Formats: sequence, structure tokens, C-alpha cells
Amino acid sequence: MAAALYHPEFGYYTRNIRTVGRVGDFSTSATLHPLLARAVARWSVEYGALTLGRGAWAVIEIGAGTGELAWAVRNCLPLVTRWRTRLHVVETSPVLRARQRELLGNGARWHDTVADALSACGGRALIYANELADAFPCAQLVRRGEAWRELFLVADGDAVREEEGEIATRFDPRDFSVLRQPAADGQRVELHETHRAWQAAWLPRWRRGALLTVDYGDAAEHLYARRPRGTLRAYFHHQRLEGAEVYRRMGRQDMTADVNFSDLRAWGEAAGCRTEFLQTQAEFITSRVQPAGSDAERMLLHPAGAGRAFKVLCQVKV
Repeated sequence: MAAALYHPEFGYYTRNIRTVGRVGDFSTSATLHPLLARAVARWSVEYGALTLGRGAWAVIEIGAGTGELAWAVRNCLPLVTRWRTRLHVVETSPVLRARQRELLGNGARWHDTVADALSACGGRALIYANELADAFPCAQLVRRGEAWRELFLVADGDAVREEEGEIATRFDPRDFSVLRQPAADGQRVELHETHRAWQAAWLPRWRRGALLTVDYGDAAEHLYARRPRGTLRAYFHHQRLEGAEVYRRMGRQDMTADVNFSDLRAWGEAAGCRTEFLQTQAEFITSRVQPAGSDAERMLLHPAGAGRAFKVLCQVKV
């Protein structure tokens, strides 16, 4: 998954992604309607005052896609707040960074890593990420009797096949909550160990502010309900692909897995963050802005769709 998405020459995000939205392989809430941006802007004003106080604020977006969310959040800020807000973007994809520059121009400063962005901000910043965690490479495990086994990929001619092996010792149940949950024989789960390591590398540099994580997923006890095959999947021209299709067109399609918000919450708290709330996307938006009732807004808020499938986690350091 790491090679398929991030290989410097053949990776989907580094070389082959065209755009995000209608003519790409997938859409995000930010490309459908500015409703989420308006809510994030309200959150920025609220938590900027709460955690950073008066003066200029630094706002960091990690993985900004086409830049549409950053552009809309900035424009939805009150005028005085907009003047004193410094926007920083962390982006590893050269293709997407070029699109972001076209839209944001001189209104943002770009960084390769979160640590670099935090250094530029003196460690004090509001940070948000929309549909970022789901793109971190994951390990996939399968339950066999009373034990977990790890799934590996083996080259088989021009294709690849799955093969089970002993679980890696690095997967400590104290760090990964689904390993502490009851599971039926054959249940598959994903562990975002790469996200845990990535976050642990920069959280100590973050001195003060608020962190907002928006993504599809759930708490550990609900994440795999009616999902015996796990949540790993791919998207190609807006088609959802599962099973063997996930391993085809490597580097030419998106790969993703649902986010375990129980783990994100616990990892942040272990690093000194305080959890403020974990809400559905619908709860987060409607508690901050008044929707106008358009079709796109209803899609973002629908309880049987994105409104409930997406969760919003807010953590602070003060």
C-alpha cells in the first residue's frame, strides 16, 4: 500500500493522481460543497481563541488535496481573523501541491512535514486534516480461532495473492484497540501503525493549539459491524473496488481503509492531548452553521451516508 500510493516514481499520490472530485477517482466533502469549510472556519475561530488567545494565529492543513478546503476555510473566516491568520500547508504530493499553488497563490506557505510547519509556527497552531488518516498504509490481520494472523502479499506472475503468516510482535493490543475486541473466526481488521508512528514524530513539537481530524471510520466497538472482510478497498473512476481488485492497477488507483477513532483518541491522549469531542460530521456541521438545504448539503449530512459515516475528532494542547 505504501508503494502503491507513495512510491516516488510510480505512486498514485506522488505521480498518477489527476485531481480530486468529479473527474478524479474519488470526491471529498470539500469538493462537493463549502459547508464543511464553513464549519471548520467556525471551529478555527472558537478554538483559536480558546487555545491560542489574541494575536496572529497559524493554521496548518495536512494533506490539502486540491486546496479547495483551505481556500474556502480562509475565505469563511471573519475579515479581521483572516488578516491575522497565517496558512500553512503540509503536502507530499507534487501533483496536488501544484494544484494548491494555483488556487492559494501567495496566501499559504508549503512544508514537506508537519514538524517543519510547526517549527515555522513556533509550535503553536490550529491543525486540521480532512480524509488524511485513511490514506496511511495499514497492516491487515485476520482472526483464526483464538489468535490473529497477519496477511501478506506474494508475487504470483503478473498478479499478487494473499498469504497468511504469524502476526508481527509490534502489534501490541495495548496500542491497537480492535485487538482487544471480540472477533468472529475469519474477521479481517486493519491497523494504521504508520499513522501512529507518523503522529508520534511530530506531536512532541506541538506546544499549543487544537487538532481536528475529519475522516470516515468509527470507534473500535462499531468499526467492523457487518464488515467481516474488513474495510480495505480501492477507488478507480469513482468505482468502489474490493477483494482481488484492490491489488490491480497498483499506483493508478486510490487505496484506503476506515479510521479507528478509538486509536486516534488514545494515541493523542498518550501524547498529552485532551479530547474535546468526537462527533459525526452532521453533528459537527449543524452545531456550527445553518445549512441552506441544497442537494449537496443533504448528501454531506445524511444519517445513512456521509453525515454519519464521517467522524470529527477534536483534540487540544493548552
